[in-house]
Amino acid sequence: MTYLVALAFIAIIASLGSALFFMLKDGTDGKRKTSNMARALAFRVGFSVVLFVGILMAWKLGYIQPTGIPVGK
Repeated sequence: MTYLVALAFIAIIASLGSALFFMLKDGTDGKRKTSNMARALAFRVGFSVVLFVGILMAWKLGYIQPTGIPVGK
């Protein structure tokens, strides 16, 4: 489970990096702007949703256990 979460975080960071690249480079040198930045940000949102759902499913299936402050204290 740890490797999957780490992989998802790497995918999210890579998607943010590519969106930054497209934001800085698209439309320069007289070229037409493309929708690459929006696509990269959409992938980031998708990766984040998949990570969140995956963590919830792992918790429900018992693969991970919550820790921290006990309930009622």
